[in-house]
Amino acid sequence: MREEALLDALHPQMVKWRRYLHRHPELSYHEENTSRFVADKLRELGLEVFTRFGGGHGVLGILKGGKPGKTVALRADMDALPIQDEKSCEYSSEVPGAMHACGHDGHTSTLLGVAAYFCKRQHEVEGEIRFIFQPAEEVCPGGAQGMIEAGVLDGVDVIYGVHLWTPLAAGKAASAPGPLMAAADEFFIDILGKGGHGGMPHVTVDSVLAGAALVMQMQSIVSRTVDPLRPAVVTIGTIQGGNAQNVIAESCRITGTVRTFDEETRELIRGRIEEMTHWVAKTYGAEAKINYLMGYPPLVNDEGETERFFHEAPSIFGADNVIRCEKIMPAEDFSYYLQKIPGCFIFVGAGNESIQAIYPHHHPRFDFDESAMLSAARLLVMMTQSYQGWE
Repeated sequence: MREEALLDALHPQMVKWRRYLHRHPELSYHEENTSRFVADKLRELGLEVFTRFGGGHGVLGILKGGKPGKTVALRADMDALPIQDEKSCEYSSEVPGAMHACGHDGHTSTLLGVAAYFCKRQHEVEGEIRFIFQPAEEVCPGGAQGMIEAGVLDGVDVIYGVHLWTPLAAGKAASAPGPLMAAADEFFIDILGKGGHGGMPHVTVDSVLAGAALVMQMQSIVSRTVDPLRPAVVTIGTIQGGNAQNVIAESCRITGTVRTFDEETRELIRGRIEEMTHWVAKTYGAEAKINYLMGYPPLVNDEGETERFFHEAPSIFGADNVIRCEKIMPAEDFSYYLQKIPGCFIFVGAGNESIQAIYPHHHPRFDFDESAMLSAARLLVMMTQSYQGWE
């Protein structure tokens, strides 16, 4: 097919772009050079380009087709993670303490390839295509809200996004209608007691004891408060208190994360954590302060657009390789786009044991099968053309 040959020809360039970005990662809210790189490539293609979108380093490229029709938005994220790259390869990160450990370099390069493809067929485009290159997906409050507030979705009919996903083998793709990825909230609890000598606990208020009791109590929230048919996770990530073995600690800090798929459960857990924090601290004679941050909402795919994925994807991956996946607990700020307009978020397999693309996302030796970028590009092209009604 004509589109396959054109994308095949663009794939080596996608690989070059990806490896350049992998060598030069930039952390969330600091994607200045990445943004400039993307904007320059889009201008070379002849697109209308807007930069510093959303008050940050977002980039928007607009392609107006040769025929009237609907407006499709395609989104890629650009930020890296504060992780030291431990791979030994020609494109390892050259920035100490930073690396693309989640595949955003691949997302950006894939979308640049898709932009190049549609520019070569601009006279056939039925409507408008917007290429959204978003900063700061990895760190709340994220970059999506700023992009939306700046108007990237104004007049847009539908939006699609892909995530190169190493838990899934290259050559496969997966999605599901409705809730797919969890909301991700965070809490920071400070328990304030009365410090003193470890041998004289009766004249102190032990913040570590109160903190330990609170950690144990919070383990009952999911098992005894939440409907067992509604997935949820409460994880205590850190508990820190005291500086010496013979001193009762004056204060103790507890931090953690909450993952849910619906707003009712989300609010229920927040309420229980806040109540428990107050009453457990009081039981031990301590005081407590809690800072509860509501992070990304659940990512909820549109039923109709997910059905489009299941209809179109088998021609790329084969029917047996298109999977209806289970909900997963990681979060994604693509969820904000889906709160505004219909769309679908899709996992494209990028794992490959034969090339050591086996490490989980956010691992210092993370890498992916670069053939997945071609698969993802084909999928985004096909979803766009299907929605716009190309002949």
